[in-house]
This record gives sequence, C-alpha cells and structure tokens, in this order.
Amino acid sequence: MTTEEIAGALKLTAQLMELHEENPFKIKSIANAAFKLDKTDIDLEGKSLKELEAIEGIGKSIAAKINELQTTHNLKELSDMLEKTPLGIIEMLRIKGIGPKKVGQLWRELEIESTGELLYACNENRLVTLKGFGAKTQETVKKQIEFFQSNIGKFHYASVEHFADDLVQELKKQYNTELVSLTGAMRRKSEVIDGIDIIVASEDAGVKTEVENVRNVKVKLIFCKPDEFYSKLFETTGTPEHQTKISNFKFQNSNFTSEKEIFQSAGLQFIEPELREGFNEVDLARANKIPELIRLEDLKGILHNHSTYSDGLNTLKDMAVYCKDLGYEYLGICDHSQSAFYANGLKPDRVFEQHAEIDKLNKELAPFKIFKGIESDILNDGSLDYTEDVLKTFDFIVASVHSNLKMSEEKATARLLKAIENPYTTILGHPTGRLLLSRPGYPIDHKKIIDACAANNVIVELNAHPYRLDIDWRWIQYCIEKGVKISINPDAHEKSGYHDMHYGVCAARKGMLTKEMCFNAMGLSEMESYFKKAKS
Repeated sequence: MTTEEIAGALKLTAQLMELHEENPFKIKSIANAAFKLDKTDIDLEGKSLKELEAIEGIGKSIAAKINELQTTHNLKELSDMLEKTPLGIIEMLRIKGIGPKKVGQLWRELEIESTGELLYACNENRLVTLKGFGAKTQETVKKQIEFFQSNIGKFHYASVEHFADDLVQELKKQYNTELVSLTGAMRRKSEVIDGIDIIVASEDAGVKTEVENVRNVKVKLIFCKPDEFYSKLFETTGTPEHQTKISNFKFQNSNFTSEKEIFQSAGLQFIEPELREGFNEVDLARANKIPELIRLEDLKGILHNHSTYSDGLNTLKDMAVYCKDLGYEYLGICDHSQSAFYANGLKPDRVFEQHAEIDKLNKELAPFKIFKGIESDILNDGSLDYTEDVLKTFDFIVASVHSNLKMSEEKATARLLKAIENPYTTILGHPTGRLLLSRPGYPIDHKKIIDACAANNVIVELNAHPYRLDIDWRWIQYCIEKGVKISINPDAHEKSGYHDMHYGVCAARKGMLTKEMCFNAMGLSEMESYFKKAKS
C-alpha cells in the first residue's frame, strides 16, 4: 500500500472510532499519525516494524497498524467498525462542515443514514433544533452536500433547470437565433438527469461539443442546419424506446416548421415532450387518446404544508398570506403529528391551539381559507398516532410513513393498507418514502395499494418536492384507471417551498394526469363540500 492509502485508512479508522465514541486519546493518536503521513513524503515501502516505530509521531501502536496494512492490506480494527456502520454514514463522513461527532449525533438522534436523507433533513429544518447545530451550520451542510452530489454525475432535475434555461438564452444571443432548445432528458423533464443536451441551429452543422462549466454537469451542444432544427429536435427528445416505436410511422420528407407538423405528417396526435418515454404514448397518439395534461394554473389550492408549529420556517399566518398572494384559494396546513418528536410533532393541546388560530385567520383572510390538516405518522402497525377524538377534529389527514423504513414489501404493503383502511385517512402521503439519488424507498405492491385507495376513497399524493416526486409518475395512469385522484402537494416547510408545485406538475404530466383527476384542481367550494361529506 502507498503512504497515501495507509494515511487514508488510518484517518477513516480515527473517524469511525470517534463516531462510535471510543477512547478519545487513542483517536487523537491515530488521527495525528494519519495527518502526518498525509502531509509528508515519508516512504513506508519496505520498512520493518522497528523502523516504523522509530518514525517521529508514529510509535509502537500506530507502527503495528501500518505493518498490518502493509502485510495484509487490511486492518482488523477498521474492518470491524465498517461492519457495524451503514455505508451511507461513511459517505456522510466525507462532507465538510460536520465531523464524526456530529454525524453520530445525526445518526442516533434523527436516524439519518445517508447524504440524501441529510440534505432532505436540511430542507425540513431538522438540524436547527439539534444541540451544536443551528441555521448557519444547516445551510453550510446543505451546500456541501449539494457540491458533493454534483460530483457523482447525476442531478435532480430541479437543481439544474434554471442553469439549463439560462444557457439556452445565452446560446440564442451568441448564435443570433431563436432556434435553440433543450432536448433529451432535460426536455422530457426527467426527475434525474446525467447531463444537459441542447440543439443549436447553425450553419456549422454536424458538430457535437462538450461544454465544461462550474456546475460540473455535462453539457452537450448539438449543432444542425436551421432547416433541420425541428427534425433534429424530434429525433433527440425521446428515449430510445420511444424513438423505436415512432420509427414505424412514415413521415413526409419536407422542411418542418414545427414538431406539430412532423406528428401531423404521420397522422399522429402531438405527443408532449414529457411523455416521450417509450411506454404507451405512441399507441395513444395513434388512437388520438392522449388527454389534455394538467397545468400549474389548474391548481386551486396547496395541501400538505408545515409551519413553525412543527418543523417549518414560517408562521402559520405567513404561510397562509403568501399562499393567498400567489393566487391560490385555499391552504391545507399539515404539521407533523405527535409521534414525530424529531420534527416537533403536535401533541393534542397544540393541535387545538393551532385550530383556534386557524379559525381566527380564516375570518381575517376570507374568502381565502385554511383547512385544518395534519401529517399523521403511520405507526409500525399501520395505525395513525392520535385517538379518534383528536382525528375527527381535522378537515383532512395526510397519512405518511416516517420511521422504521427498512421493511419487506409484504410488511410495507400491509402497513400502508391498514392506514388506507382507516376512515380518517384522506390522502396517502409520499407512498414509498423515496428520496431520489439517495434512498430508493421501501418496496410496496403498488397495485394493491392503489386498489385499496380506490376501495376506500383515499387520494394518492404526488409529493412535489424535487427530491421525492413520490408517487412515481409511472403509476399515475394506473391510479386514473382505478378512479383514484392525485393530489400534487409541495410538502412545503417554508414559503418558497410552494414553488415546488412546478416540479410536481412536471412529474404529473409525465404520468398523463388531467385536471379532472387532480384533487387540488378543485375550487374552494368544491373542496369544502368534499371534506364536509367525508367527515360526515
């Protein structure tokens, strides 16, 4: 092993020892040795145990560890600790701004086991209440994680959307043409992308250029002649599966002035870019059965939001006023329920305190209305975590799983089914608990869950937070088939979180959601009637 590799192994050993709260003197000794080896040019190759012991700052104990690494390419002490440490925790140790003690605190107190979960916790303001943390540390951690994730080649669509749009505008100016467009996964608004592809109409045709940029996201420029622009856009937007299916149709040979002309020439209904994934969109287009897709302006209210009553950054009034200012007719406040101790969940007395404030604000803000909701934890046995006398005081309930996420499909499905069958459950929140790029979510039998929602008149949430987008858009068509409506909810923990509705709509359109099948496309009076009927 090289000196650099040995220093790295010793550093990780010291970090894990600190994480597991072992002897601080021993930790300091190993950490100092790792630092010394990392910063010097000491050649350890071929040195005997005695020669290692003679190196300043090494000593007998560290020399024995180095010798073990050199002879076995392993360190038993390190291996033992790696076995009892989740891989995600080891990844978290690489984040600047939080040392092993803080990582251990996050692991033990918030049950965070990956950088993705930690980033989501930052967005929900979970860190600000922890001893030794605070708003500044939380923001630093968030930035460091985003930087870390930007180096692994995959990105949340939301994290690069504005950069990509700005780049398109720059290229329009640079090449003095309006014929510039995103294509590929970015144009399809895929939830996760590994690069940005842009088509530019220029006489310098046939050139493909890789563009390096400060965001570390790969950008590919595809040049074509102006009269080929729409054909090239058509060819590069869809997935290979989509392109294979659509290649069976004959297109007229002409210079198209829009993509709509291309589809018309083959006798096909226009397929929106978001839909070109290679599922059933081509068959539906041939039969002229693609519905009119949901738009952001179709949404009349924002359900599932948090305030300072639990773990939100803004007061209930601030959340309501901003929602009203954005032009929405109603707000559903859904602070965390009592078992969510990590998020300052509401005990019954605080539930009633919030309800009193809502009554007061509804008089002030009329005709705008705040609905009394709660995000009730689905407990391990599938029950909700309030007694019936508390549950019946809410206008609606979003039931979500937040704990004990490591479940088999059988266990997870059974747990959700019981919650869905609870007569007080209105909406099933983020059904799989996934966090894109960091946590796949617990496995569930989607058909059983959706069928149960249909049987129990439960709405399915499409959590619009760009790190969730859960339920996966690929299951929306099945929901629609079964008559199950989708509620596009931002899960906002601050006012700016309302704008995540945009990403929810992007995902909903990919699933062919219509205004008619979107729960919160209902106006205020219709929503009031729905909740009143459900409660009765």
